[in-house]
Amino acid sequence: MTANEIPLSPDNQKFSITLNSVSYRMNIIWRDTPGWVMDLQDSSGVNLIAGIPLVTGADLLGQYGYLGLGFSLLVMCDDDTQEYPTKTDLGTGSHLYYVLQS
Repeated sequence: MTANEIPLSPDNQKFSITLNSVSYRMNIIWRDTPGWVMDLQDSSGVNLIAGIPLVTGADLLGQYGYLGLGFSLLVMCDDDTQEYPTKTDLGTGSHLYYVLQS
């Protein structure tokens, strides 16, 4: 299993990314509650999954296996006691990784 970091910054952001040879768009937005959330869209901007909270300890796409994306998304924090990326540490102390499924 190989994990690759998706580079982020602690700002609201929209970008295109290719994962598992498919182009997607990601929107990462800070909301006071629950914190950072992500929308995963197809290349034309149609939501595949909206409002995924960025939390540690779980595959963010685990419940969406029926979409057949072929990868997982995981959040890890440098501080093992931290459950969520903070408003100011996304991309520096908290990281988003994608893992290709075999």
